[in-house]
Amino acid sequence: MSEAVTDIKEFQLHEGDTGSADVQIARLTWRISELTEHLSQHKKDFSSRRGLLMLVAQRRKLLDYLAKTDNERYQKILKALKLRR
Repeated sequence: MSEAVTDIKEFQLHEGDTGSADVQIARLTWRISELTEHLSQHKKDFSSRRGLLMLVAQRRKLLDYLAKTDNERYQKILKALKLRR
């Protein structure tokens, strides 16, 4: 979890920022990678698979919002998290 905390500070817009789209996308990306790792070991865990799909959809919505409102921040977060689009 300490790894995620350093990532969050990198994406904060100001001190104590926990709700901006940038921070939410970074946290969702970390949770998605953790769940993906879990599902590689537990292939029949369908409830976690459903949760993973919901997290991916939520991240997609936040990325779409960021692309519409601030394309520079959108490009920055794609590059920092190594996400494809």
